[in-house]
Amino acid sequence: MTATTTGTDTLTRDALAVLQPGFTGTTPPDWVRRRLGEGLVSVALFGRNIVDAEQVGALTAALRAERDELLVAIDEEGGDVTRLEVRTGSSFPGAHALGAVDDVTLTRGVAAELGRRLAACGVSLNWAPSADVNANPDNPVIGVRSFGADTDLVARHTAAYVEGMQAAGVAACTKHFPGHGDTSVDSHHALPHIDLDTTTLHERELKPFRAAIEAGTRAVMSAHIRVPVLDPDRPATLSRRILTDLLRGELGYDGLIVTDGMEMRAISGTYGLEHGVVLAIAAGADAICVGGGLCDEETVLSLRDALVGAVRSGELAEERLADAAARVRALAAWTAAARRSSAPPIEPRPDIGLTAARRAVTVTRTRPSAPVTAPVFVATFTPAANIAVGDETPWGVGAELQRRLPGSEVGRFSGPDAGAEALKAAAGRRIVAVVRDEHRHAWMRTALDTLLGAAPDTVVVEMGVPQSAPRGALHITTHGAARVCGIAAAEAIVTG
Repeated sequence: MTATTTGTDTLTRDALAVLQPGFTGTTPPDWVRRRLGEGLVSVALFGRNIVDAEQVGALTAALRAERDELLVAIDEEGGDVTRLEVRTGSSFPGAHALGAVDDVTLTRGVAAELGRRLAACGVSLNWAPSADVNANPDNPVIGVRSFGADTDLVARHTAAYVEGMQAAGVAACTKHFPGHGDTSVDSHHALPHIDLDTTTLHERELKPFRAAIEAGTRAVMSAHIRVPVLDPDRPATLSRRILTDLLRGELGYDGLIVTDGMEMRAISGTYGLEHGVVLAIAAGADAICVGGGLCDEETVLSLRDALVGAVRSGELAEERLADAAARVRALAAWTAAARRSSAPPIEPRPDIGLTAARRAVTVTRTRPSAPVTAPVFVATFTPAANIAVGDETPWGVGAELQRRLPGSEVGRFSGPDAGAEALKAAAGRRIVAVVRDEHRHAWMRTALDTLLGAAPDTVVVEMGVPQSAPRGALHITTHGAARVCGIAAAEAIVTG
């Protein structure tokens, strides 16, 4: 059914329509059901809402019993960033692995299979892909979420991903406009500043977004970054120059503009959550992502009231809010039509994720060594996870090596003494050292120095962006830490 909104005025309905809130629990809270009846059009799912695909299907069905044309959004990039498989690790490699393979047909196929699985459990909007060009290898938040550092490669794979995802009837949301790849600050914590010239902006940062628009992306997500060449005063999410003049005007984009999470400190810590939401809609955003952290009814009501109050005070044009709400409803209608379509369904390809992960693996031998045939000690060097990835999702090669080489043991280490501690724990056994972005962590480099100095036959597995020179008797790069990347790495270790 489609919810009625009797008794709720148009302005209030529009204010609710532009919100994409999260909630707690694995079944719909009563407050979400009520607000769907009053005009709410979207909800967002996070790892806390998910047990398995069957449960998600029941959850989304219960939500759609209240409003049939409902946007159910999720941040399911595959690879390191997974919500659907948050407790097991993803069945799909992420963007960096796909970029390393550089087969657009494979990327399109992976996105289509991921989209098919999302659609099967009722998800209709995926906040992916990342179109960011990973120009700064020290970027603390993008990294393996990017297809790579080459603009043309990122552009062609972004387009392929959009095409594959939307072929499954799930709207793609290309992010983080106008490009988050050259930052050295995580916008979850502070406001990044990107100082580049106009030529670099257009030839590097914007090209993948142009490709996504040409591919028909149904949504674009804004970045909480300041780009002075575009707007010296406000971050992209709050900038009319960037969202309206550039994205809508110059690039000709006519779909939904979604903000990145508004409780991120780049916005909430600088402008305040409620004021930031008003400024975002005024700048040209259509949908407000909130709920990764603040996921209660009070947050939704405070944002609704802030938008209504801004219209009544004259700070926000009523026509702008109405236009934003109309765009949200239009995308909800598109996804509902796709769900009801009689078009042939996407053919299931359950093994495509592992196939892609295997193709992304690179193996380098730096010195002769014996094959790995006996139980090993897996020393996993664990950096602090960024908020986008989270720390709930398991990663590494330990579990798979324990399955293939019974008797193997796993230890996790971090900090200045990590190498010595791992060496002691290994107690003379062959070591497999697993790292993630070694080039970004001095303590991790020191740990590998310690291991390789004492045990030159150590196998090194790099599951982040492979910037450091290969070392270890066997050096394996996976270009990501998804579960399937760990399987592919373990296969490479035992086959040599």
